[in-house]
Order: sequence, then C-alpha cells, then structure tokens
Amino acid sequence: MKENEAGRQAELSREATLEAVLFAAGNPLPLASLAAIMDCEEPDVVELARDLQAKLTSEGSGLTVQRVAGGYQLVTRPETYATVERLSQVTDRHLSAPTMETLSIIAFKQPITKPEIEQLRGVRVERALAKLLELDLICELGRKQVIGRPILYGTTATFLRCFGLDSLDDLPQLPDVPEQPEQPEQPGQADGPEEPAEPSPGGGSAQHENEQHE
Repeated sequence: MKENEAGRQAELSREATLEAVLFAAGNPLPLASLAAIMDCEEPDVVELARDLQAKLTSEGSGLTVQRVAGGYQLVTRPETYATVERLSQVTDRHLSAPTMETLSIIAFKQPITKPEIEQLRGVRVERALAKLLELDLICELGRKQVIGRPILYGTTATFLRCFGLDSLDDLPQLPDVPEQPEQPEQPGQADGPEEPAEPSPGGGSAQHENEQHE
C-alpha cells in the first residue's frame, strides 16, 4: 500500500503537493513548518511557492499564494473580492467605524495603553477593546511600568492575516503631522463620551447602557 501511495505522490508535481498542503492548512504556515512537511530545505519551499503562484496565475485560477504573517497561505485573488464578499452576508462580522479607528491606533502606536488610546480618540474605548479582543485582532502585551501599571495592547497574527500583511513593517507610513500643544484640563471636567455600541450581527440595534461618569 505504501508503494501505491508513493506512486500516486510521484504523479503529482511538487507545486501541486504544496498547493494541497496550503489548502488543507487554511491558516498561514511558517516557512520552517512547510520545509519539514515538504521534506526539503527552506529555500526550496520559497522557490516552490513562487512556482505555484506563477502556475495558478497562468491557469487563471481564483487562488494565489501569499506570504502572510511570516508564512505562506493559499488565498483568493483580489479580483474575486466582490463575489467572495457575499459570503459575509451569512454572518456579518464587520467592525464599526469607532472600533476600526481604535484598531488603527493600536496598530500604528503599539504597544499602547487604554488611557493613551482614549486620549487620542477623545472617547472611552471599553467596548471597542472588548470586541477586538474577542476577534483575536489584538492582545495584551504586558503592563506599562508607570503608576497604575496599565495594560499594553498590540496586534496579533490574526490581524496580519486579516489585512494581508507579512509583518507590521508592511503597514503604510503615516504622514508627518505637527503636534498640537496640550490643553490644560479644566477643573471638574468629566471623562470623554462613551463610544457607540457595536451593531449586533443580525443587523438589530445593540442595547445601550447608561453609565455614570465619576
């Protein structure tokens, strides 16, 4: 039986075998793991991935190989986005604009604390942080060594995968904006307003809770 399996495997090209491995994995596979699975050296995997990408392109496939989060993943081509997006109609997991803004701040300013995020946004961000943690887009990186030792937040490998990034170095450069002088806080000034609640997946409005500000 092993000889038959070896014979069938020999009929497949190395690119086809890599395609099957990436398809079965779903998530990005690190280069070292792929080398072990394919029983070859890491430079050979890089060349195989390049050959597979060229093969899929020449065949007009809806799939392509992408280097994501330090590994390789089989993904849909950008040209298929309009059709593939309809899958999200089954389960709507879109982020609200306030939550996306919070994620953007964390991505570009990490590691960053909740008070620092709220200072930049001007609103409270409890709901946004809870949603991003639930979706595994951010994680706790430790605590800042200041009074109160607030939690430091940063992005995850899931964030890289969702946004098609190989590493944080692939984030676009922010334009240089002159810093504005800080305004002194007025005595008795209340905390900033609370951000809007996340919309429920079913499209219904989320329940708002009244919170008292200290």
